[in-house]
Amino acid sequence: MNKKIVMTVDRYDHIDGRNAYQSEIKRLTLGMPVLEENKKIQIAAQIWKEDSNGQLKMDTELPIHQVLDLMIFLSRVLLYFREAYRLPLLYDPQKPTVERIGLQGDVMPVAVCTENPNINEDIRVFSQALNDLGEINGERLRVLTRILEEMEYC
Repeated sequence: MNKKIVMTVDRYDHIDGRNAYQSEIKRLTLGMPVLEENKKIQIAAQIWKEDSNGQLKMDTELPIHQVLDLMIFLSRVLLYFREAYRLPLLYDPQKPTVERIGLQGDVMPVAVCTENPNINEDIRVFSQALNDLGEINGERLRVLTRILEEMEYC
């Protein structure tokens, strides 16, 4: 087990969205992965699952800036799909880029994946799935908004 875990969410399987009480993910942690010497300390979010022996094993680890990048990406996609119903295909094939978000002197281009040969069907299914998850996601977004307001980012 990583000895550099600093913060933990145990029993995550009890609140894992539609997987609540059935989730394989048992724990979330924030810690400092062991890095090679002479490198800056990195903080990472970690997802833990139970193995067949009932022991917790780290399944995934992402640096926190990547977790935030995913939240930025997801938030922009959620905002996009609020208005996408106005477009016949839920996107404009001539302008698949949703937004170019400036980060670190460059941009994060958020776009519909027109390389997907089934994009017209897949985007409809995706949109419906987002709609079906509205209550679960809405609760989490409200909590996130409250915390960001407390941090004075909003």
